[in-house]
Amino acid sequence: MKKKIVSLLLVSSMVLGLLTGCGGNGESKGKELELFLNKAENNAIMQSLVDEFNETQEEVKIKVVAPADAETVLKTRMAKNDMPDILAIGGNNMYTELQSAGLLEDLSDKAYVNTIQDAYLQMVYDINKEKEEKAYGIPYATNASGILYNVDKFEQLGLTIPTTWEAFLTTMETIEAAGEEPLLLTYKDTWTVLPSWNSMAPDLQPEGFTDDRKAGKTTFVDTHKEIAEKYLTILDYAQDDFMGMTYDDGNKAFANGRGVMMINGNWAINQFHNANQDFRVDMFAFPAASDESKNYVTSGVDVLLAISTSSENKEVAEAFVEFMLKPENAQRYIDDQFAFSPIEGVEQQDPSVNGILEDLTNGKVANFPDHYYPSGFDLSSLLSEFSLNYVNGMDDKENIRTLLEQCDEKYDVANVE
Repeated sequence: MKKKIVSLLLVSSMVLGLLTGCGGNGESKGKELELFLNKAENNAIMQSLVDEFNETQEEVKIKVVAPADAETVLKTRMAKNDMPDILAIGGNNMYTELQSAGLLEDLSDKAYVNTIQDAYLQMVYDINKEKEEKAYGIPYATNASGILYNVDKFEQLGLTIPTTWEAFLTTMETIEAAGEEPLLLTYKDTWTVLPSWNSMAPDLQPEGFTDDRKAGKTTFVDTHKEIAEKYLTILDYAQDDFMGMTYDDGNKAFANGRGVMMINGNWAINQFHNANQDFRVDMFAFPAASDESKNYVTSGVDVLLAISTSSENKEVAEAFVEFMLKPENAQRYIDDQFAFSPIEGVEQQDPSVNGILEDLTNGKVANFPDHYYPSGFDLSSLLSEFSLNYVNGMDDKENIRTLLEQCDEKYDVANVE
């Protein structure tokens, strides 16, 4: 009897082991794909779209993962060979690291690639290793940086949209003469020092600068003096407490009538509306150059969709990307995020961004210059110090020389393959 009981236990254990092997860890891993987000702001709309996609799937589901400090988390996971199945990340140097390491699927042969505007596909090609013209990431949503302005105050002061640097200076002087603050800046949050640089540099830096700088053929010292000078001029027209104002506080203050213009991007509009639903805001391209034809809207790939080469269920991952790129789903995303779409036929209709739509539609856009800088080149810290030196009364020439020399020094340290 004892032998029969032992035999039955052994058989039961074997059957359980077989069941576990067939339907346990191995299968459950294949039944859940991970969508990795690098933006907390789009978590809710992404989850909504994922939920809708999951309703069409019987076995394989997608799970949204949106960690704090996402790029640091992703770099750690790269090192551990633990890549998410699907990624929704920016078109910047993080994407370049993944693509150049061979971690992303080539999606160039997919039909939906033909629906993407050429200007934004080119932005992806430009940040591929050796500028390979293949789509390892599909542009999904784009953003824009420039001048946000209070529409009511522009009308009250009889202002027109400035399209050159000289006209922009006149506009700010007119605002100041009327007793208003021309610019409201929020430099307590260090990242907000970048939009001014990112909006001016594409208009003023030499053509091919990013490639030449990477190859060591040029320097910031030799090419970016005008940009630095105009950056300081901008600070002349900012409110007195610009180094102490946070992004959140500044957005609320702007929406409620403080200041006439801000230098930032479409991503701030949602915060304006949350603070004041009646606030009327619009955008125009930063007019950094004296030649209007050289003043581009700074616009880049805010979100691209990519699939990991290590995903164990690429068919479902590809089906999800195709689902996301359907015009009705892309429209839902940009409407929620006040973003723009690189997908032909999907247009942002909100009046808060009417002023730049023509440039975006016509492809008069330039990518964010910091998307081409090497990972580890912390320009925001350098610009924050530059701005603090201005507040503390450092001589402008010395301040500009120090900034540009530090840009070259820090860039060279970070510029390693």
